Amino acid sequence: MNQLQGRTALITGAANGLGWEIANRFADAGASVVLTDRNESLLHDRAEQLRGRGKDVLALVCDVQDESKIEQTVQQTVERFGRLDILLNNAGMQHVSPVETFPTKTFETMIDVMLTGPFRLTKAVLPMMKQQQYGRIINMASINGLIGYAGKSAYNSAKHGLVGLTKVTALECAAEGITVNALCPGYVRTDLVQKQLDDLASEMNVSEEEVLKKKFYPLIPQQRLLQPKEIAHYALFLADEASQGITGQTNVMDGGYT
Repeated sequence: MNQLQGRTALITGAANGLGWEIANRFADAGASVVLTDRNESLLHDRAEQLRGRGKDVLALVCDVQDESKIEQTVQQTVERFGRLDILLNNAGMQHVSPVETFPTKTFETMIDVMLTGPFRLTKAVLPMMKQQQYGRIINMASINGLIGYAGKSAYNSAKHGLVGLTKVTALECAAEGITVNALCPGYVRTDLVQKQLDDLASEMNVSEEEVLKKKFYPLIPQQRLLQPKEIAHYALFLADEASQGITGQTNVMDGGYT
């Protein structure tokens, strides 16, 4: 189905993980896709993969900490496609450490990337979306935006803040055809989670399956990790016209974790 035919979607952190999975899903649904990331070589490789499948794609190197670059990216998107309908704020990073040993600079950088970055992007796209009287903003939050998790002070703080930003922006745009939602996945089998599994397996000197059984599955009633394609399907729904009545919400998909 071509639910997004004629729409343009801008995705941050699009070269890997959930960003790349969602970019594929949006492109398959007919959207013109703007891939942004800091990894220039991988970004352009990804764009070529989509072009090889006949998809309409633009690849732009963009650091979400750079407001002028963000403004330039939005301008280039509108110049190329004439509109900007969907923003997926997905760029992220992780560092795990107790509060007392957590590097302040790392904390500040993570907040800047995962909270202030989406604020900058949202601020940049709203004028065009308001002009169109249509827009979909999807903020990739996490169940860590709803609960606490020891060792993740910066990540949790950023994601809790992102949920708050989602709710405020949704209220400000509610009468202008723009919806703003947070997508809050649990544990998804991405490279980031795989690294956690590998590190824990090495630390505990056990297999990956044992790590899952001892550390993850006791918290997840479905006893499994989510697949990226599941999150991409949910994002597609939030990006579609059919989700018009859903705004300011924390949309949770976590296998029963919360």
